[in-house]
Amino acid sequence: MSFTEPAGRQGSPDYRWAQDEREPWLAQAATIDADVAQYFLVSARCGCFMQAARSLNVRSTLLRKQLAQLEQALQHSLFTFQGSALSLTREGQQLQAQLVALAHERKLPVVEQPLIRLAVAESILHDILGRDLIALLRRNASVRLEIIALDSELSLRAVSADVVLWLAHGESPSPGPTFATSQPQALARLDYLPHIAKRYSRVTARPASADDLSDFMLVQWQHDRQIDGFRPWNELVEQRLAGVVQMQSYELMLEMIRCSACIGLLPAYMSRFDRGLIALPGLFTEAMQLQAWLAVNVESRDVAEVQTLVELIQHTFNERHEWFQT
Repeated sequence: MSFTEPAGRQGSPDYRWAQDEREPWLAQAATIDADVAQYFLVSARCGCFMQAARSLNVRSTLLRKQLAQLEQALQHSLFTFQGSALSLTREGQQLQAQLVALAHERKLPVVEQPLIRLAVAESILHDILGRDLIALLRRNASVRLEIIALDSELSLRAVSADVVLWLAHGESPSPGPTFATSQPQALARLDYLPHIAKRYSRVTARPASADDLSDFMLVQWQHDRQIDGFRPWNELVEQRLAGVVQMQSYELMLEMIRCSACIGLLPAYMSRFDRGLIALPGLFTEAMQLQAWLAVNVESRDVAEVQTLVELIQHTFNERHEWFQT
């Protein structure tokens, strides 16, 4: 005869006692460590050990080890693979129900993550930092991160953030954040050159001087109009009576250079980021440069998650140091 839970009595002490009598090993559910119980429940919910580890912000090897020890202690297999899908065994389903019933009596810990705000120059976010930020999120699905793209000096002055990564002309970090920060750190000097897609530019037909650009369409990111260090390029664009496109979107400007035979001003490292683009040096006698600066809000600089983010940014720039050598 099978034992069926009476309607309306789910999770009641009497029912749990009867169930424990039927399955004595389930009585151990109340003694399972809270963290291990959470590892089990999240894994059961996600149906994937890797995703559960990301959600809990723990190493997948640690999670698998703890669950294996739990199975050994209970002397029952809790998970099974059906093809590539992870599912619960009959005993796993029973343990899940038991732990859920106990959840009202023993509050399983929910670790609140601090909200970290990162303000970063849009071009750096797209070209340099984006991939490493994605890797960070893949490792830690419980992080609370707000990313603010800085596309103008006005947005930099108006922003409030824990970590700020911006671009400034000259050797000074000004203009910079308006709130109190740590001493700004210079990360890299970026040179800027006109670029064109390789497929639209034969070597013999590439422009050799600024005058030669009259035969090409120019595309300009609107943000660059505000930068004093880009004066030679900006003056050329302003003098144009035809054959010029001005864009609000940095990413769309890149796409126009890639696909529309346009020439646009980009960081000199761009050919490393996108091998389909090539720089056109020697068109202007005056160098066009910006400096990348990093600063941390003094009120949150000791927060562990903020320090982790700062270390990630520093590592990213150190790893790509060859990009910034001309």
